[in-house]
Amino acid sequence: MFTCPTVETERLILRPFNEYDVEPYLEIHLAPEVKAALHIDDSFDRNFAWRSIAMWRGQWVLRKSGNWAVELRATGELIGRAGTHRPSFPDWPGLEIGWTFHPRHWGNGYATEAGRASIDWAFANHDVEELVSVILPTNTASQAVAQRLGFTLSEELVLSSFPSAAHGIWRLPR
Repeated sequence: MFTCPTVETERLILRPFNEYDVEPYLEIHLAPEVKAALHIDDSFDRNFAWRSIAMWRGQWVLRKSGNWAVELRATGELIGRAGTHRPSFPDWPGLEIGWTFHPRHWGNGYATEAGRASIDWAFANHDVEELVSVILPTNTASQAVAQRLGFTLSEELVLSSFPSAAHGIWRLPR
């Protein structure tokens, strides 16, 4: 059985989620900017946040992939999530690299730093020829991060997990 590793960068610690992360995770995902960027609806509550954290932990065990809790090394504050994602939807385009941060930490390069660490970890630990990032066309901030990380937009798809809007499929070859 695989357990979620911890990865450290210059300014960040990418670590397994814990139960005490529920409240800050909820705060991050209820920020109006995050809700808009990810199309999070009003049903996202504390229980949904707890289930999301449990899903990330479980995905590490079952698929050797998942998001990390991202905290600032200097303060220990949980500022977001980042990592890999490989859900079981039949039309999912591949092993995804993704990130979500609290808006008060946008513009500091944390998403790029965590994304780079996630890419390095994914290519070192998964036998894949490419990674993807699945981004809504309106989420220009995440598109900019994807471009800084070397991803290129290859197509737009409507996915079964999100049938109400097409997503940009960004690809990064090994």
